[in-house]
Amino acid sequence: MSNIKQAIVDPSQVDSELIKALEQAGIDYVVQDEVAIKKNYRAGKKQLVVVDKKGDALDTCATISDHYICCNVKVLKSISNCPYDCSYCFLQNYLNDGNTKVVGNDTALIEEVKEACFKQPDRIFRIGTWELGDSLALEHETGQAQRLITAFRDIPNAVLELKTKSDSVNPILNCDHQHKTVVSWSLNANTIVETQEHKTARLQERLIALKKVTEAGYLVGLHVDPMIYFEGWEADYESLIRQAIQATRPDQIAWISLGSLRFNPEMKKKIETNFPASTITYTEMIRGNDGKMRYPKPLRMRMYGHVINVLADALGCDDLSPQTGFDKPLFYFCMERWDVWHDLLGASPTSIQDLDYLFAQSLQSRFFPSLPIPNKADYAV
Repeated sequence: MSNIKQAIVDPSQVDSELIKALEQAGIDYVVQDEVAIKKNYRAGKKQLVVVDKKGDALDTCATISDHYICCNVKVLKSISNCPYDCSYCFLQNYLNDGNTKVVGNDTALIEEVKEACFKQPDRIFRIGTWELGDSLALEHETGQAQRLITAFRDIPNAVLELKTKSDSVNPILNCDHQHKTVVSWSLNANTIVETQEHKTARLQERLIALKKVTEAGYLVGLHVDPMIYFEGWEADYESLIRQAIQATRPDQIAWISLGSLRFNPEMKKKIETNFPASTITYTEMIRGNDGKMRYPKPLRMRMYGHVINVLADALGCDDLSPQTGFDKPLFYFCMERWDVWHDLLGASPTSIQDLDYLFAQSLQSRFFPSLPIPNKADYAV
């Protein structure tokens, strides 16, 4: 469970299902109209603010860039801030309000999702709740994931992704998910978990949780991102990959992503200030086409190539490229250029929309044959 000890509730949310969850979790709360903005993202990690949905909550992932191949995933902004404290977390450079906020009005969130999905009934939507927080870190307190799982079960053309660094899966194990939810983990080498991913579930705890949701019949996702360079990274990342594949079943893995450390230039100073013991900014980095700092291409290629070889061996397949068929988990790079795909996989999606289409083909072919075969024209924008 998280370190949340108290909640502040907007008067409009006192009758929400989320409040019932807080009461069941024994979390004290006060009803309050105004909540002071916390300028430091760490200051709000022990207090939960339950808010109403205001404006659009459904959007495209904020990292999308025409300079790189992005997966075009949609994000449902149901939570802001995270109880964990990873040294590389972009929230320390992104949030204008450090309060940990969660939308109490689940009904309004789901209605917005339904409206978007019903407008394009032949398109498969991948929708995640993790852009500004962890999808499951607060589940014992809020119960939000359970309610979303139930709602997404009945939306024919939408798949929910819950991405986490927690092991808080017990509350969702008995949900009637109908395979419409992908429970994903952000995974890293054990050295990085121990030195950079503070307050998160330890690697073995995450792997045990991964096994639990696999046994509960969920589809799962594995995100090895961000890969971070350190002495001995090769053996540590190989161990991670082999353990992760052993903890689940390849025929239940919806997708696997790979990415490397990247951040806006101004965040370097914040990392060094907020995490003075961290050395992750010491390795050479260059500015990419999107303005973010990342490792030079030769180092990224070496790290990616090693993990790809281990993944292929662990999965028992010769080729991870999604263009070669859908008899395996869909593999993709997060925020990488076309040339990286070509050099390591021999092919690349032709656009952001093309990768979105490949996701749809994979999901329909492997898990949802009753859905219409995706039409590429539906993914043109």
